[in-house]
Amino acid sequence: MVPRNRDKGIKTLPSTSTQPIKAAKASIDDIRALADTVINSLEDDKAEDVTVIDLQGKSSLADIMVIASGRSARHVASIADHLAQTVKEATGRPVKLEGLPNADWVLLDVGDIIVHLFRPEVRAFYNLEKIWSDDSAHGHA
Repeated sequence: MVPRNRDKGIKTLPSTSTQPIKAAKASIDDIRALADTVINSLEDDKAEDVTVIDLQGKSSLADIMVIASGRSARHVASIADHLAQTVKEATGRPVKLEGLPNADWVLLDVGDIIVHLFRPEVRAFYNLEKIWSDDSAHGHA
């Protein structure tokens, strides 16, 4: 018999295991290969000032951060939309997007990679490179 929460109508199935299920962690080589796919997509869409920051050991949120600019909100939105499609084709998983309606700053959560797309003025204001980078940051043109 399946217990039921009568107030919410939610079915709760009894657990058959005492161990939590963990998703397999991608290897750093897989993450870097996906980062190359991200960078190639950004370059194909004429993103400007692409910067890659290695976050290994700095953050539990992601291993790599990519920051790039678009010339206008429309350009940023177009880059974000195309990148989300490219990553979904490469990984089979949808990308989480934030900020697409205004497209001043769009965040794409690709799992082990976080991508920030900005209009140039917004990027200069927030200056994420200064917050996160050190000698391991390098630009791609």
